[in-house]
Amino acid sequence: MGLAETPASPRTNGPAPARRADAERNRARIVAAARTLYAREGLGVSMAAVARQAGVGKATLGRHFTSRQELIDAVFADRMDAYVEAATEALDHDDAWDGFVRFIWAVCEMQARDRGFADVLTLTFPFAEHLEERRLAAYHGFVQLIASAQASGHLRADFEPDDVILLLMANAGVISATANDAPGSWRRFVAQILRGYAAPGAPTPPLPPAPSSDELYRAMARASRPRTER
Repeated sequence: MGLAETPASPRTNGPAPARRADAERNRARIVAAARTLYAREGLGVSMAAVARQAGVGKATLGRHFTSRQELIDAVFADRMDAYVEAATEALDHDDAWDGFVRFIWAVCEMQARDRGFADVLTLTFPFAEHLEERRLAAYHGFVQLIASAQASGHLRADFEPDDVILLLMANAGVISATANDAPGSWRRFVAQILRGYAAPGAPTPPLPPAPSSDELYRAMARASRPRTER
């Protein structure tokens, strides 16, 4: 076969890179939309609502994320990394009890800043591999932290790792109920809980002011209304 008859090499089309760029933009828009909605409303947001917020069709969303768990994994990957980092930093602290207290405050504040993350920390997502891998890493970290704080004599000897899970579940509930009317309530709650965790003689964090009766009444009234009316 002569040179003139040699089949031409495939040429790179202009539209292919453009399509890839469009796909990346759509994915970024979907993640950003989900992050906004989850932070404001928690994980109960539907995939259809995410698609509307992102300005894409449900088919486009489905091409990027075949399940809700995949989307949650993408949205909260960085926050789970921060969760692990908080446990690592607490372990490195010279004072084990102070490290424990700092870890509890840091994680509860992460929950308060992002209602979706508050939910993530109290649920499991078997098919969201990154989330579950980082959750396990954080768990191992605070198990070591608990042992060190107990060895210091400042954390109650009967405290168990699952007590942290109970705290996070309870704090998620406080945040959800008071976010609109008494948003600082979680600080008072967490400080009171830490006082309960402290062994006799252990230094305890200052107690923030309690929310007013009016603020709590409004929060309770809001919580009693159907979700669509809040």
